[in-house]
Amino acid sequence: MTNESTLFLRANGKKLKLSHAVILKMKEYRQDAYWKTEAGGILLGRHIIESKDIIVDSISTPLSGDKQTRFSFFRKAKRHQKLIDKVWHESNGTLNYLGEWHTHPESLPSPSNIDLRNWKRKLKQDKFYSDYLYFIIVGIQEIFVWEGCKSTYNINKLQKET
Repeated sequence: MTNESTLFLRANGKKLKLSHAVILKMKEYRQDAYWKTEAGGILLGRHIIESKDIIVDSISTPLSGDKQTRFSFFRKAKRHQKLIDKVWHESNGTLNYLGEWHTHPESLPSPSNIDLRNWKRKLKQDKFYSDYLYFIIVGIQEIFVWEGCKSTYNINKLQKET
């Protein structure tokens, strides 16, 4: 296993980079057994001004108050928001909320209708630094990423750089 980040190609030709530590942490929550429930959290990272690339440096994981079942995950917003505020303050405003992640009990995950509705609601209602939010679904075998646009509410799957 390498210590490399995973890169995804954004629609504007720039890249979204998931750090190796983030990938490993999300994989800990894969639903690779019948008794494992969905898990999820928020994406925290940086916008690299010089290149316009985005780096996901860390994630939150399920916190007390979150609701987890085999086929759903509901994040308790206030607890995760406190984490966002803390990280933003400690980083002098360089680490920001970039989006959400959660697991699915399938090898090649795809968003449910509920996921798509929630993502569009976040694009409309959430306050965030850029024009885009990122949504990650961690499957048993693969991790897929979608990019949502604040101005159009379009959501597009990103391709992994090979």
